[in-house]
Amino acid sequence: MKAPAVTPSALQLVLGDEELLVERAVHAAAEAARLADPTAETTRVKVTDLTGPELAELVSPSLFAERRVIVLEGAQEAGKDIAASIAAYVKEPADGVQLVVLHNGGGRKPGKDLIAALKSANAQVVECPKITKPGDREAFVRNEVRRAGGKTDMDAVRELIESVGSDLRELAAAAAQLVADTNGQVTVEAIRRYHRGRADVTGFAVAEKAVTGDVTGALEMLRWAMQLGVPHVLVADALADAVRTVAKVAGAGRADPFRLSSELGMPAWKVRKALAQSRGWHPAGLVMAMQVVADVNADVKGVAVDAGYALERAVLRLAEARRRA
Repeated sequence: MKAPAVTPSALQLVLGDEELLVERAVHAAAEAARLADPTAETTRVKVTDLTGPELAELVSPSLFAERRVIVLEGAQEAGKDIAASIAAYVKEPADGVQLVVLHNGGGRKPGKDLIAALKSANAQVVECPKITKPGDREAFVRNEVRRAGGKTDMDAVRELIESVGSDLRELAAAAAQLVADTNGQVTVEAIRRYHRGRADVTGFAVAEKAVTGDVTGALEMLRWAMQLGVPHVLVADALADAVRTVAKVAGAGRADPFRLSSELGMPAWKVRKALAQSRGWHPAGLVMAMQVVADVNADVKGVAVDAGYALERAVLRLAEARRRA
């Protein structure tokens, strides 16, 4: 096997806490090491479980000149001593060792100082910020389609998010599968064809009917979703997202959707939908609804004996909240 054209970086700082992107960065580092040396092994260790002498042993050159990847997890939690050991090492990294430091960007001062130390040592920086804004999620989906070798447009991107949800791993998997199944042309029609039925049983469909007062429809969708194995947590999250969105839009008044889009940090199409859903809601009802979704979130995570029953009760309580003037 030929050596890669570019030697893998001896130091890499993976900065951010978007789990999927962080794992991809670690995988890319390991793959680069294996291109340079097929026998390269990857070792992962939490910074909080590491001492200075243990770090020295991990990064010491191999007697057989084998390349190694050492991944330090949770660098933001580093204490003073281990942070000092890491900072000292990065000034003179060992040959044949790739040190990959995972840092979420926060934490205590010793951990934060590691960011500066790695940057000063010319470490390769891979940014993995949390994707929370709708526009960033749409850009992620579009890039996933391109990454898989396909083409799409914004209408299709929004349709995919509506059908699959906001989980990045599910969106990435769906985008790749659609590219493979459609010869690379990911359109609204293709998404509806391949996700027919699934869009009808996601938590988002349950939530949409619940916040618009369609109790019968919401319960029907919920029971269907439960039969098909949609996780309780995803339904609870969708209910919470729908209520929060309606509350945000209702509290902002009846302004232009495009202006509200900028102010609230959500796409205009979502604002328009929430404006329609907010009709019939009153402030007291929204306060009650926020408590309902908070309660059901705890219920599906272990508080309730029967998570399915807790979700049904939440749908009924949301209907009661919507009627409250």
